[in-house]
Amino acid sequence: MAQAMLAITRLKMVYDAGMDDNGKPLYKTKTFNNVKKDATADQLLQTARALAALSNEPLSTVERIDSSEIIG
Repeated sequence: MAQAMLAITRLKMVYDAGMDDNGKPLYKTKTFNNVKKDATADQLLQTARALAALSNEPLSTVERIDSSEIIG
């Protein structure tokens, strides 16, 4: 039977960068690698908010990206 082993966790922050010439929203992203695999959602959100305070653009969303290795 195959199993999924958590290999990598990343934190992705999406910033609202305004509107383009056609009125569509623009976004900028920043992704951080080597995030602790056991980090909780609260810890990631707290970290993202602290980092967002250093940016000129408002934070739109925060995403946790987990990659797993399938073994079997």
